[in-house]
Amino acid sequence: MNIQPLSNHVLIAPLEEEAKQTKSGIVLPDTAEKKKQSRGTVVAVGPGKMKESGVPQPVAVAVGQTVLFKEPWGDESKIEDGDKKFFLVEEDDILAVIA
Repeated sequence: MNIQPLSNHVLIAPLEEEAKQTKSGIVLPDTAEKKKQSRGTVVAVGPGKMKESGVPQPVAVAVGQTVLFKEPWGDESKIEDGDKKFFLVEEDDILAVIA
């Protein structure tokens, strides 16, 4: 799949979260906890949002960086390619870069 984000959008491949297990051995599925943020790897970055001067403001993240982002609630930001899953989010939805 070849996707090039526009404006200040970023394409992110989510990292697989480890299954959580209680002390008694019960495995908790991902849906057991309400996640509001996720980790992922930046796959593609748009050119940035246009300033009033007509010059794009570059996006603060780069391809290959691991980021913490707010996972979108709607399905319009989720993209699936076979067994791969991606999120197309705005730069403002990225909370931090993980070193």
